[in-house]
Amino acid sequence: MPDTPDQELWLGIDLGTQSVRALAVTGQGRVLGRGSAPLTGVRDGDRHEQLPSDWWDGVGAAVRETLRPLGSARVRGLAVCATSGTVLLTDSAGAPLTPALMYDDSRAAAEARYAQETGAEVWRSLGYRIQPSWALAKILWLTRHGNSGQGDGDAAALRGARVCHQADYVTARLVGRPVPADSSHALKTGYDLHGRRWPREVHEQLGLSELDFPHVVAPGTVLGTVCAKAAAVTGLAEGTPVVAGMTDGCAAQLGSGAWDVGQWNTVLGTTLVIKGVTESPLADPAGVLYNHRSADGNWLPGGASSVGAGALTRAFPGADLARLDRAAASYEPASVLSYPLVSRGERFPFLAPDAEAFTLGTPKDDGDLHASLLQGVAFVERLCLAYVQLLGARIEGPVAFTGGATRSAYWNQLRADVLGRPATVPEQADSALGMAVLAAHGVTSTQSATTGPARSAPPLSALRPMVRVRTTLEPRAEVSRRFDEPFAALVDTWEERGWLPAETAAYAREHG
Repeated sequence: MPDTPDQELWLGIDLGTQSVRALAVTGQGRVLGRGSAPLTGVRDGDRHEQLPSDWWDGVGAAVRETLRPLGSARVRGLAVCATSGTVLLTDSAGAPLTPALMYDDSRAAAEARYAQETGAEVWRSLGYRIQPSWALAKILWLTRHGNSGQGDGDAAALRGARVCHQADYVTARLVGRPVPADSSHALKTGYDLHGRRWPREVHEQLGLSELDFPHVVAPGTVLGTVCAKAAAVTGLAEGTPVVAGMTDGCAAQLGSGAWDVGQWNTVLGTTLVIKGVTESPLADPAGVLYNHRSADGNWLPGGASSVGAGALTRAFPGADLARLDRAAASYEPASVLSYPLVSRGERFPFLAPDAEAFTLGTPKDDGDLHASLLQGVAFVERLCLAYVQLLGARIEGPVAFTGGATRSAYWNQLRADVLGRPATVPEQADSALGMAVLAAHGVTSTQSATTGPARSAPPLSALRPMVRVRTTLEPRAEVSRRFDEPFAALVDTWEERGWLPAETAAYAREHG
């Protein structure tokens, strides 16, 4: 008897900052299993590293937990997403030669400037601006400082090393050999999505030509199948297809159901990521926005801000955030303005490496401060949407909210109010769901392609039942109006400090 959509089971794996999460979902969007495992790292000033072996241990634990309630049900395919810009160097067999420099490790500021200046013409043509968060800058840092990070003494040992993104490491362990990178994770390593090639001439100028940059494939490409060793670690059946994934921001967009041109998704977790769908790349002269390529051929412009829910845990460690939400409801708007950066420097919707978090004024109590942090993130979100409109993007229909912060019903409504736009929250606001969707798309596309010319690959829309909407939010007009003045005041402050360009500020005041 052939499988029905509700009998087909797909697995998504999300390598986050603090945990690995896995989700097993049917073709009709029913979650039959989920699992997670914690991740830790080393943070010290600008340094943020994790051990790749911890990722693999976490994947094994999270997937085993996910599969435990499934009984004899078999996963038909899986895909992996990871943090954008996280990178390490390995030997030819995939064994790590360096720690992994995480997406927000900012030690490569000098290398980012050098890479940007060296390849300026190439980056201009591609619409890229190399930032310290980009993997290319981190790779250059590793080759300069060696695998210990203490100097050039051991840099020679890295000659011939293989460039490996976070997701690459896990997919290689699943398949049992090094595999191609997907173009989504490769973008911040400088991969040319238009010409589908590495910029070898820039590598030569940067002194990176001796490194082994991986072959790159489109997201949704089948990389291979789960090997016997990985099957023993994870509990997956040997031979399960492993599909090339996307970055966590792109994965969240797939999981949000925002797949049509003009639709946008904001992912709010530790930090804030915004992505939308366009028919062609969205040109950004400032280079703070970049364009991924979707599995269906559309483009996914977007960017990652350094504000987010991480600012709440920093301000109120161990606090009952639900209680603080209730207290914040009395402050709409808050009596103070906050810019809740999680770490130094802003990446999007403006580039300000020296930007620092601030609160203007003295809050009346914890509820007032908490309200200002929630509202500050929402104001940045509002500026992000204004900025993409300034660049010519359409915004149509509800904005989809995903990410861990959607657990706060109060914050969801507040964000809709600040944006002045309707919003939807999926039942599963998790990047792992997006990877389950991509796994289904990749495997069924491959099967369609092998059945002969009479059948074409199914569009993403054929998988829409996998994404179920939990909540639809409408902005409260009388509340929305209250936030116009503090939003404009924050825009003024960003401009006065020299962080926000005048053109963007003027547009945000008028149209934001």
